[in-house]
Amino acid sequence: MLKKFSSKSEESAHKDDSHGSAPKSPTRRLAVASGVRWWAMVAVDMIMLLSGGTVATLLTRLYYNSGGNSKWMTTLTQSGGAPLLAIPLLLTPPSPEDRRLPSPATKLAAVYAGIGALIGLDNLMYAYALQYLPVSTFSLVASSQLAFNAVTSRLLNAQRFTPLIANSVVVLTFAATVLAVGSSSDGSSSGNYHYNYAAGFVLTVAASAAFALILSLYELTFERVVKAQTPRWVLRVQMNSNLVASAVAVAGMFASGEWRTVSGEMAAFRGGTARYVATLAGTAVAWQAALVGQIRLVARVSSLFANATGVVQLPLVPLFAVVLFGDRMTGIKVVAMLMSAWGFMSYAYQHYLDGRRAAGTARAQCSVCAARAASDAVSDAS
Repeated sequence: MLKKFSSKSEESAHKDDSHGSAPKSPTRRLAVASGVRWWAMVAVDMIMLLSGGTVATLLTRLYYNSGGNSKWMTTLTQSGGAPLLAIPLLLTPPSPEDRRLPSPATKLAAVYAGIGALIGLDNLMYAYALQYLPVSTFSLVASSQLAFNAVTSRLLNAQRFTPLIANSVVVLTFAATVLAVGSSSDGSSSGNYHYNYAAGFVLTVAASAAFALILSLYELTFERVVKAQTPRWVLRVQMNSNLVASAVAVAGMFASGEWRTVSGEMAAFRGGTARYVATLAGTAVAWQAALVGQIRLVARVSSLFANATGVVQLPLVPLFAVVLFGDRMTGIKVVAMLMSAWGFMSYAYQHYLDGRRAAGTARAQCSVCAARAASDAVSDAS
């Protein structure tokens, strides 16, 4: 949903327009930046998020299905591709905003450390959840992150909570609950299976809540700490926070002793060492591609918009999982998938309504400006 339709944001947007500079409000940016180039960049970010997230989730499941068992290794792949971001960072030309330090270095370091540590914990929970749940069920339960993001966006980013957004939250949460009570439809009926299913469900919901908080913290960082949304700052924030998350994963791997099992796991991996390395490398690259798209959407629009875009991939992952991994497409999953689509469409319709309202406000402001200019011209002439 577009956010912050307040008189304050409208006044600041009017002020920005009068000085010929780009407005800072995400709502105002979305209202006035209707050019083809801007929408093309948003579309590219959405494609990166959807394709990267889908590929990364499927490759993680392939890792487990082929004999991989290291939770910390899976955790590391979700952030370990961060050094690759140095390449686009070096190739991206700097803008005037990139040449100034928006906040003290110590404050930025604290932000990177806090968000990075939370990312590391979130990645670990996702790693366990993907081992315990079928990938199709995991993806659909993860839709609850949009509901959590609506709450965190309200608390941290002044997000409006409309009836349509409330409907989206309720429907998506209920879709996840339907999957939880329908665990028997996924296969085994053993007690151990049900224990693992319950653990995977709880971990997925907890990780979704943490991820929603992370996105809202990213948005807060761009608005209050960095005070810029340039491509270079997006890459800097993502790279530094994910480097901290990688350090957390490496520390956990050594503390748990899992590093001793890596060589044996590599040797026993179905398809050999080359496939093992390719799977992990591909997963790391796919996660970073998805995160680049998602964080750029946070900077361009809002955290809730970025999260809602990620929910669009939910119908994709279960379909690929049925083809690639033999997951069962049960009736409960179909119902949950349709409910997820319903929840997203409810959000998308609110987005449409807010866009029209913002465009109307912009036109009204332009009319006021024109009237004032004409009045000033008459006064000067007289």
